[in-house]
Amino acid sequence: MSASDISHAGPQPTQAVVLAGGQGSRLRPYTDDRPKTMVEIPGTGTPIIGHQLDWLAEEGVTDVVISCGHLAEVLQDWLAATELPLNVTTVVESEPLGRGGGLKYAATALPQPDEPWFATNSDIWTRFSLREMAAFHAEREATATLALARPRIPWGAVETDRFGHVLDFIEAPPSPYLTNAGIYVFAPEFAKLLPERGDHERTTFPRLARERRLAGFQIPQGAYWRAIDTAKDLMEAARELKPADGR
Repeated sequence: MSASDISHAGPQPTQAVVLAGGQGSRLRPYTDDRPKTMVEIPGTGTPIIGHQLDWLAEEGVTDVVISCGHLAEVLQDWLAATELPLNVTTVVESEPLGRGGGLKYAATALPQPDEPWFATNSDIWTRFSLREMAAFHAEREATATLALARPRIPWGAVETDRFGHVLDFIEAPPSPYLTNAGIYVFAPEFAKLLPERGDHERTTFPRLARERRLAGFQIPQGAYWRAIDTAKDLMEAARELKPADGR
């Protein structure tokens, strides 16, 4: 997709929501004293949220709303002490609302409620063109578009022939299935479709899919993507990012 294609495909979102309210229990002990998004991948020099804010700013985002929960004050203190590349507002859930409820609550703080917006889970480390994703979303006139990743299977695979002879061993091959990458583009009206509580992936997304209003944008081949869910993910990300200067 060329620059001219992107510029004529529709309005480029300049606002985003980051969902950072989870407990991060599978990342303990790293999350005993900080929210998951404040965990630093060894060797990168910045917490996950720092990387995300830099990436969003590079992609033209000027305003971010972060939905906080677990140890929100740690994140807020870091934001206050850091020179940020864009405007950041935090909202704190007084009680867990679920991902869908958290999105709906955070969306009320967006500075331009009548404009499209990005959203991302706070534990994602990636780099690809959000401008191309936004153009894809606009071209399909979708209400919501989710990024799709093809992660590697965490086990070795065995290739056989039709007679059952083992032919080869393949270490951590790419999954044959695409998965929700936890990064989205939403039309302005999407917020009204979200539940007050609960998971939009079990309510809003299935409804939009039935109505053919949900699109899926495949993250380009070669772009790095990883969800940091466990200590193993953290160590593997450190190993994978080390030769690539942390980006």
